[in-house]
Amino acid sequence: MFPGSSPSNSAGSSSEPSSSKLPQDPSNLSAFEKWRRKAMLVTGLGVTDEERMQDLQESRLHWCEKDKQYLMHSSPSVVFMLKQLKLAGCDVPSQNIVCAPCDLTRSGGFEHKRGAVVLCAGNFFNTKHMENTFVHELVHMFDQCRFKVDWTNLRHHACSEIRANNLSGDCRYARELRRGFFTFSKQHQACVRRRAVESVMNNPGCPNEAAAERAVNEVWDSCFNDTRPFDEVSSPSSSWPSDAFLMRIIVRFISGAPEQIVMSGAHWS
Repeated sequence: MFPGSSPSNSAGSSSEPSSSKLPQDPSNLSAFEKWRRKAMLVTGLGVTDEERMQDLQESRLHWCEKDKQYLMHSSPSVVFMLKQLKLAGCDVPSQNIVCAPCDLTRSGGFEHKRGAVVLCAGNFFNTKHMENTFVHELVHMFDQCRFKVDWTNLRHHACSEIRANNLSGDCRYARELRRGFFTFSKQHQACVRRRAVESVMNNPGCPNEAAAERAVNEVWDSCFNDTRPFDEVSSPSSSWPSDAFLMRIIVRFISGAPEQIVMSGAHWS
């Protein structure tokens, strides 16, 4: 429920509601009142900044919950991870996947003490970004379930971060371009390594960047090649051009021949 505007001090207006007062109970409103309420929140007329922020946060949480349910039932990678967790003895109920407001630097997290995945409402570019984050955190949950990860051990933490970034789709070429990173060789490995180091640096037990890099390097070969529970690193989504195609676009553009790119001939994998 949203608090209303402050009542007027004028005696003459005390018997009539203010025409700009925000309706109190959205569930009991007529269609017109719902429209008027939404218009007030969008325009900011007759409402406070706190009311607008609360409405925005509730809207973000609503859409996060809606997308979460969609992914839990329709995303092949999310459904697969949930099935594998159940087979490993760690069934994940919907209430253990929590949509919550976060700071803008995060898109998700894994609370290992509670066995819960956090999805940051309002911080996703699109549903695919949310799907990648979902799978990333489920890989952490799988590692916790199967291997009893000691999160205070930097090598354990590094291994799970390498696997999560490698298997989730976080390091797709399109995602790296959005972040401002691209290379012409071993882009995927560079992304996985960089993001794993960044995550380990945030571990309270990590003294500095050198220690994070050392932990990642020490477990790199075994953890990068460990794709459990997947048979291999997942292929790109059919709804996005392949990384190889994106690379061809970049190379042709840099070479000064962008007009040679024919989108209808793209390979969509």
